[in-house]
Amino acid sequence: MVNRVVVGAHYGLRDWLIQRVTAVVMAVGSLSLGGYLWLHPHPGYDGWTGLFASAPVRAFALLFLISLYYHAWIGMRDIVMDYVKPAGVRLVIHVLVILALLLYTIWSVQILWGM
Repeated sequence: MVNRVVVGAHYGLRDWLIQRVTAVVMAVGSLSLGGYLWLHPHPGYDGWTGLFASAPVRAFALLFLISLYYHAWIGMRDIVMDYVKPAGVRLVIHVLVILALLLYTIWSVQILWGM
């Protein structure tokens, strides 16, 4: 019989599923952008502004970036939890990663909607 000590916040299946869903969103976004670049090989400034002028493209771009940031958070959290043993150092790294990802999200909104 195996005595398993459960520690942490019971991530497991939920985070595994979130990683897969965010990966699918990022794959669809990457393929869409690749298709656009294939149809418009040298878009230039007018091509890019025309592409991002529509609200659905900006919304999907933001969904792509939020998926990227959440995917990165789960990956970084797992790496830090596996390899950084001192709890204080782990907490500092978690806080720094969270703050960086939140700032990236705010910056993404500013870029996409020109606030």
